[in-house]
Amino acid sequence: MNSFTHLFPKRLTRRDFLTMSGAAAATLLPGASALAAASTSGTIIGNGKWTYTLDESWGALPEGMKFGLGCGIAVDSKDRVFVTSRSANPCVAIYGADGKLEETWSKDFGDSVGYSPEQVSATAHCIYLSKEGDQEFLYFTENVGKDASGQPTLGKRVYKTDLKGKVLYTIGNVDKEDSTHQKFTWTNPTDVAVAPNGDIYIVDGYGSQIVSRFDKNFKHLKTIGGRAPKEAAKGPKAPNGTFNTCHGVWINTLKGEPEVYIADRANSRYEVFDLDLNYKRTISGDFVRNPCCFYQAHGHLYVPDLGALVAILDKDDNCVAKLGDGKGVDKALFEKGEKDKFATPHALTVDSKGNLYVLEWLPYGRVRKFTHTPA
Repeated sequence: MNSFTHLFPKRLTRRDFLTMSGAAAATLLPGASALAAASTSGTIIGNGKWTYTLDESWGALPEGMKFGLGCGIAVDSKDRVFVTSRSANPCVAIYGADGKLEETWSKDFGDSVGYSPEQVSATAHCIYLSKEGDQEFLYFTENVGKDASGQPTLGKRVYKTDLKGKVLYTIGNVDKEDSTHQKFTWTNPTDVAVAPNGDIYIVDGYGSQIVSRFDKNFKHLKTIGGRAPKEAAKGPKAPNGTFNTCHGVWINTLKGEPEVYIADRANSRYEVFDLDLNYKRTISGDFVRNPCCFYQAHGHLYVPDLGALVAILDKDDNCVAKLGDGKGVDKALFEKGEKDKFATPHALTVDSKGNLYVLEWLPYGRVRKFTHTPA
């Protein structure tokens, strides 16, 4: 028997799947799931090589479950999609390559990280999948959260797990240090990335605005960043090496030599560094509004932007596509429609076939699959 089976608080039964497929309109959540009444959609975003068609059959949850604010999404080598949101039921949802919901993690997953499902939900943020050797791992980033007395003592951690959800290492706000727990001071971390050499980069994007580099064993190597002086320029011309919501981090290998990309969200720019965190250049333009994070696939860099679009860049940092631009659309309209537009993309991933999965910072998550259908 698999020793990690205790980490799955709910394994779906045949009855669950019948419930999902037989009463979709009544049982599925708004956004991604409420839209899943039909398997074929005429909703298209993009054009030419960058044309995608909404798959309205993807993203269902059983009755009684719902997504919250969309946090993180990742895909493994088998094209299984992992979704996290500000929800206690489920804390994590896993979809198979065929689009069927395979697993949900809630109470027992919370137990494994030392929190109740409600506390996991309150602190949930990004998720990152890393292939290390012949194995794959997940890195979860926690925002700060309040305890029962209202004090901000929860969260502020990053933990590494296997794909079964078993916690292997925790760094940040831990009670005591041992072989699998390490103290490090963040005030509100937001994202993680792992370089080809195993070095780990973590951004404190909702907090101190620092970017920290660790080796593969979490030995601290360097920290840069912080906020710019109040009198300094704002936006893309803000002082390099300072940040205003360094929300996302990615190791871009498209140019051959790995580079660290930082989504400096409130400054409307991407800041690029070498692996030693020495500044190299700034990327800005009409495709950079409030960038959240990055995902590299199929020779391109995909960027979910909270400013209502998804940007796709080539290896030379040129924007080759802007998808689903929903700028100016009333947020209240997205729950019922506006299927060809995005409201607040917070995270995305791309599978081996080039299909796009986008998760939004909306109360119902609005996690959706767009099948790549190039013209």
